[in-house]
Amino acid sequence: MKTAFVILFMAIIGAIIGSVTNFLAIKMIFRPYQAKYIGKWRFPFTPGLIPKRRGELARQIGVTVNDYLLTPDVIKNKLFSPEIRFAILQFAQTKVEEIIFLNNRTLKEWLGLAGFKNVPEKVEGRVDDFIEKQFLHFKQELTTKPIEEVVPEEIMKSVDQKVPQLVDTLLLKGEDYILSSKGEITIKNLLDDFLASKGTLGGIFQMFLSDSSSIVAKIQQELVRILRSSETKNSIVNILNEEWEKIKKRPIMTYLNDIQLEPILMNIQSYAKKELAIEDRLNKTIHYYFPNGHDWVKYEIMPKVVDKALEIAEIHLEDVLRRLDIKEVVREQVDSFPIEKLEEIVVGIASRELMMITFLGGFLGGLIGIVQGLIVQLLN
Repeated sequence: MKTAFVILFMAIIGAIIGSVTNFLAIKMIFRPYQAKYIGKWRFPFTPGLIPKRRGELARQIGVTVNDYLLTPDVIKNKLFSPEIRFAILQFAQTKVEEIIFLNNRTLKEWLGLAGFKNVPEKVEGRVDDFIEKQFLHFKQELTTKPIEEVVPEEIMKSVDQKVPQLVDTLLLKGEDYILSSKGEITIKNLLDDFLASKGTLGGIFQMFLSDSSSIVAKIQQELVRILRSSETKNSIVNILNEEWEKIKKRPIMTYLNDIQLEPILMNIQSYAKKELAIEDRLNKTIHYYFPNGHDWVKYEIMPKVVDKALEIAEIHLEDVLRRLDIKEVVREQVDSFPIEKLEEIVVGIASRELMMITFLGGFLGGLIGIVQGLIVQLLN
């Protein structure tokens, strides 16, 4: 009876020691959180294992994550898989459809969202400035440059070739006028005025020439003969060519001094702004200008944009990961993670296993106690 009591007592003591030892060992993984001191002497096994090795643990986790878990190949395989591409494309198509084509925002409102205010006024001001600048530049050229430098060369050559044709036209018109009734009256009036200006002698001639029709007819014939003469044509052509050469050497503004250009500038500016109608155009929606743009953007543009974006992302992925330095990010996060929270997570996940370890310690301690009790009884 005494032997059984001793063995049972030693088994109980061993179980208590084993379970308490394992319980303390589990607790010492995390606790105490801070080192404990008696005076200047630090109490052994403080702080706990995790707090004490926290920096090294954070560094090793960072290395593990960087070298084995989140490698460029792993991220590429996950991030650029067909499933991810399809999901990104669907998301992009949905957002483009919702944001751009399924609302009634005008272009003016879109520009306002982008931070552009008073766009119509600013555009019209730019138009005025541009037209005025070009107008002043054109006026400067008209003032300083001769006509032959301002007018295109093709036009100048065409005008040069038109001078003989112009002379032919003028001569034909002159001939028609001289032979017309108006021309006959004009010649007769000129003849009468000429004779009247000669005083008495002219009056005597007028008395003898009471019927001047024959003389007028002869004058008409003579004038027509002169107009039909090649010498007359050549002379007029030469005169016009000489005058035209002089005109070409002068600036256009020489002949436009009496013209006020400022009203012309204002009219051009007003016409340009009226035709542009910036305010009205910006008060239209995107759908107004692109009625078929919905399908085009959704099924033509977005797949290309997504593919190009993923292609660029894949090319620069390794450089981004290197700059991101996942190892250092993980180390910093683990190193700054509260020990209390880490203990709560681990204990919450492995509570049953930790309890079983405590019970296992008690069982082994009790078993060792029984063995020790048997050994003691055998030795006695």
